Amino acid sequence: MAMTQDSWRKQAEWPLAGAAVLFLVLYSVQVLVDLDPAERSVLDVLIWGIWAAFLADYIANLVLARARARWFLRNLHELLILVLPMLRPLRLLRLLTLLRALNRAGGHALRGRIVMYVLSSAAVLTYVASLAVLEAEKGADDANITHIGDSLWWALTTVTSVGYGDHFPVSPLGRMIAGGLMIGGIAVLSVITASLASWLVERVAAEAAEAAEAADGRSGDDGVRQELAEVRAQLERLIERLEGR
Repeated sequence: MAMTQDSWRKQAEWPLAGAAVLFLVLYSVQVLVDLDPAERSVLDVLIWGIWAAFLADYIANLVLARARARWFLRNLHELLILVLPMLRPLRLLRLLTLLRALNRAGGHALRGRIVMYVLSSAAVLTYVASLAVLEAEKGADDANITHIGDSLWWALTTVTSVGYGDHFPVSPLGRMIAGGLMIGGIAVLSVITASLASWLVERVAAEAAEAAEAADGRSGDDGVRQELAEVRAQLERLIERLEGR
């Protein structure tokens, strides 16, 4: 039986999720731990090996896609993440495959799944951005993000659009990461706001429908009572005629 894109994705889903978790661990160690050159070289080899696995997954999806040109155009972001080394941490968005179990906890409603994925994406994006900006700011002149506490605080205030300004990137790469996190934060807040608005509209519509149904029920009961009264009157007239005979 020939391999299809769907079957490939089912088979590769969990191995790639495990690779993404390993990538997160290795990248965190690389940024947070002072390593000697030999240890850093080993980590680089492992990280690039995981990158090669994601590249193989991209190529397999492209080859197995029914409409390759359309799939290619719809997944240009995948190609950019693979090609540009500076965007390499964004591969950690593959961790969302680990959240399928949590997705079921969000219920069968599409809104529940969207909120679950968005919140999970926000958490992963915040942590990855904090690592990436800390790595970018190391050694930069006048850097004020110098340890993981600073970078996590900066990422949290940035993704939520608070922006206290007590910590900020000064390097060009750090500012590029900040720009991406700002856009991601706006997207997250927009989806959450839209989901809440949709929930409120649905609740109002449901209550209005219940009220209309109850009103229809009351008017229907009145009609039944009227019909029964007419039948009873006819029976009484019939009984009177029979008794008169």
